Amino acid sequence: MILVPVTFRGGVYRHDEVMDYIEDLGGYIIQKHDIAQEVVLQVLIPKDDIERFRSFVRPLAGEVTASPLVGTEIAVVIPSLEIHHLPHSACDIAEYLRTVGAKTNMVGLARGFGKRISQLNDEERDVINEHDVAVYVLGNFETCIQEKFNGLRRGVHVPVILTGAPPVDALKRITDPPAAGYVGNLGRFMHRTRTEADIGRLDAVVEEVARVLDLSRDELAQDPLSVSPARLQDVIQEGVPEIDEVFSPTPITVQLAGVRVKLPFTRYAETIRRLPVEEGVTVSDIADVIPSRMRDYILVRIKPFSETHIVV
Repeated sequence: MILVPVTFRGGVYRHDEVMDYIEDLGGYIIQKHDIAQEVVLQVLIPKDDIERFRSFVRPLAGEVTASPLVGTEIAVVIPSLEIHHLPHSACDIAEYLRTVGAKTNMVGLARGFGKRISQLNDEERDVINEHDVAVYVLGNFETCIQEKFNGLRRGVHVPVILTGAPPVDALKRITDPPAAGYVGNLGRFMHRTRTEADIGRLDAVVEEVARVLDLSRDELAQDPLSVSPARLQDVIQEGVPEIDEVFSPTPITVQLAGVRVKLPFTRYAETIRRLPVEEGVTVSDIADVIPSRMRDYILVRIKPFSETHIVV
């Protein structure tokens, strides 16, 4: 069964019926937002049931739109948190990716500035590697990007998308080895992305991130995961009631191949390992529960079928 990421928007009236219908179809609710009198649901729905779901919500004045980044976590990497490297473009990229379903984290490097001294420390590298993809928001000059980029991605094994002011052809020419994706004509500028041209740049970032993530999904499909990350989210929500007391955004963040649980590792890791997923199968049988380098959170990395010979 192929699950497709979509977003539902509608009023609070009878939205509980919509949630029940999603579960009846075999789908999963990744995130729910209550905004005044509107409800926004980011969900994964079986591909064959998309039109059936659209027909169901139409009488309720609901809207279903494709959201290719639902169920992913993306790192937006900038050389530093100083005003020189953190103009509006970086913030707007992170926010715009959220509008199509992604969970984004801004990673400001401690020593990413300066062509001769820019570097990536171990903690920053490990935090970036905990994401599904990393978007590097660099500057306006080819020589600066050429001298800094390889050093800033050293040890990063997740797909990297490079953005900068030079055109795509120039970015490809100055990077060796190549990055997973490129978005040109997007450098540093000190204004909000409000014009049509600016929004077009952000749309290009979304398209490139979606393309790279589709390649990652195709690779995962060659050796399927032992359990869907969305189903694992439900298992943890039901088995660890303390997650409801977490006030951070997305207490359980769904990724392509696992979940991030925003609970202290030392207190809850063993509890999560012992959670039953199905009769005779616990989380520890199909996933690695490891500490995150981001605060004291928990990472649950799902093992592939080739390693466990289990699919639940």
